Amino acid sequence: MFSRRLASIILRLLGWRSAFTPPPGPKSVIMFYPHTSNWDFPFGLLFKFNHDLMIHWAGKDSLFRWPFRRLFIRLGGVPINRRERTGMISQLLEVFTSSESFHICIAPEGTRSRTDHWKSGFYRLALAAKVPVGLGFIDYASRRVGVEDWVILSGNEETDLDMLRRYYADKKAYAPEKAGEIRFRSS
Repeated sequence: MFSRRLASIILRLLGWRSAFTPPPGPKSVIMFYPHTSNWDFPFGLLFKFNHDLMIHWAGKDSLFRWPFRRLFIRLGGVPINRRERTGMISQLLEVFTSSESFHICIAPEGTRSRTDHWKSGFYRLALAAKVPVGLGFIDYASRRVGVEDWVILSGNEETDLDMLRRYYADKKAYAPEKAGEIRFRSS
């Protein structure tokens, strides 16, 4: 309760607002876009605390080193080994299967640096787990952070990506030139 009030006060003092529509069920994948700055993380945490949510987040395992490992795990962090191309989806699917409630937030760009495509992990995970996707965002132009809409992916990548392009068209990154193009890498 205290952290909820404090997060709300901090957001207001910084001139930010949060928007939140609760998930339609006990499990979900929340994609967070655009992600171009280290500032996205504290604003995301303020959002999480402001709404008293148990949202986990995926982060590269190198972030989970001493002295921050325990703190990040307590804050909902799930370390992901990005050096290997396999394993993330199957590991997270196990968590979905064994949990009564689990919400994981993933940045589809996979980095704060410029990328010309999204990683498809969030997409494949949501389809395999048969869970809704929360459209998480940070919009520096309007100073808003949140999850307003929930969708069920069709499995048709182009249709789903078109829908995501429309939704995120007006969301402005901290560093717009770094925002990844909303498409998956061509095979």
